[in-house]
Amino acid sequence: MSEPKLYIVPTPIGNLEDMTIRAIRILKEVDLILAEDTRTSSKLLNHYDISNKLYPYHQFNEHKVVTALAERMLAGETMALITDAGTPGISDPGYLLIRECVKNDINIDCLPGATAFIPALVNSGLPTDKFFFEGFLPHKKGRESRLKYLSKISYTIVFYESPHRLNKTMAQFIEHFGPERKASVSREISKLHEETIRGTLLEVAGHYLDKTVKGEIVIIVGQIE
Repeated sequence: MSEPKLYIVPTPIGNLEDMTIRAIRILKEVDLILAEDTRTSSKLLNHYDISNKLYPYHQFNEHKVVTALAERMLAGETMALITDAGTPGISDPGYLLIRECVKNDINIDCLPGATAFIPALVNSGLPTDKFFFEGFLPHKKGRESRLKYLSKISYTIVFYESPHRLNKTMAQFIEHFGPERKASVSREISKLHEETIRGTLLEVAGHYLDKTVKGEIVIIVGQIE
């Protein structure tokens, strides 16, 4: 019987060539691949001629399946967890399964690889020695109080945002952080139409005003000066 193990495997956030050689090998060797969306992951696996079995693991079923998956690993299966893009567990499903594996002494191996906020942070030109990762803000309840809290943090702050909320969020950032606070917005990272817009919050917000924005968004708000 093989050693119980869960591999956390980052997948490309844009360009499929960002997949590592080791990640491809792991996905070919494990007994089962846990995927956030099997249709999306099938495109990646087909690109690399990976014919392994896929099992859906996402935010709507993770509470129901974590125990059964851990039991299967304890019985000798090896599994790899992937999401639609990036590193599982970073604003994506993964934490509950990882916690269950830790609880059951199942070995966990997290491969280094793609995640959206690191290239966006480095590309911003803003201080990176200390930063605060916020990810997605609450949509409604608690959003205002969270922004008030974040406005007092002196570090560079990293946010994720969906394109249809960008203008509203930038307006709120101007209100809470001030119009002259340095910022950048990166979108379509590692894709054909990748862009990073830098300036003050007012300038960056103005760039996207009245525009149709597509792609995943990373907003970097500079530290208090």
